[in-house]
Amino acid sequence: MTQDALQRTRALKRPTRDAMLRREPDVSRFWHENQNLFQEAWKEWEQSNPSDLDNSLYNDDLRAAVEGAWKDPTTERAVKDLWKEVFPGVYKTQFFDPDRLATLRRYMDSVADADIPLRPPYGISLNRRGAMLDPRSDGHLGAPAFQAFYRELMDSYMRPISRLLFPDIMGFDTQTFGFSIQWQADKDTSLRPHSDASSVTLNINLNLPDESFSGSAVSFIDPASRRVEKLYFKPGTALIHHGSVPHASEPITEGQRSNFVLWLYGQNGQTPRPSAEAAEIDPRARWTVPTEPSDGFAPF
Repeated sequence: MTQDALQRTRALKRPTRDAMLRREPDVSRFWHENQNLFQEAWKEWEQSNPSDLDNSLYNDDLRAAVEGAWKDPTTERAVKDLWKEVFPGVYKTQFFDPDRLATLRRYMDSVADADIPLRPPYGISLNRRGAMLDPRSDGHLGAPAFQAFYRELMDSYMRPISRLLFPDIMGFDTQTFGFSIQWQADKDTSLRPHSDASSVTLNINLNLPDESFSGSAVSFIDPASRRVEKLYFKPGTALIHHGSVPHASEPITEGQRSNFVLWLYGQNGQTPRPSAEAAEIDPRARWTVPTEPSDGFAPF
């Protein structure tokens, strides 16, 4: 592959918005036929756009607790104590440092402006700066430095934290999936009640401290009591829950809300049964990285 991969990529005729919405066969062929070209284009783009994504993005307390648990898993209680249960089975914490979020947002803005085709998540914020993050997804954000950051987030943070809060997902957490979204007033009005095809979902807000928005709460529904509660994001905060917990995004009325939505699940889309009882788990087993290869399965 020559050094003109970026130029060749930018010259490609791309699928239309309507074609992507309809998921026409030509759209799938576009991604598959050009995947190697896109991989080289991201490498070439990164030479002029070096990444400054590193673990300083994380909240200091969370980073210290997670790093301590990787060194000594018996200290994992310090990680769990940072997560507050704000609804049955839904936990919240300060995940990223709000003062460092500008670094991540600048990077994501530069990605959106790279003029390399990205496949936004279907039906959520199509063609409005959303992107697939996981390498198993067609048209994903393939910059090598971002992929290193993404793998660290999933392997060092999300998976062991998910196992700690939801022990029943052990064995159903080897595979990863993720996308970015940007809710905009008058464009992305809401997302109806649904559950996720995941064992665990982590939803992280990427808004900057001076970047306000109105509305756009995430409503959670308790299947047992039918109680509904609206939960709101602050910059850098995260919500985590079983994918099976029903939830919806309320209409955004002003500004925009930017988020990462990350999933864990087992090979070929397996998730734990709702009634599954969690076995007692040695902390040392929780703080490990699975050795199973990627199954290549992308939920959408």
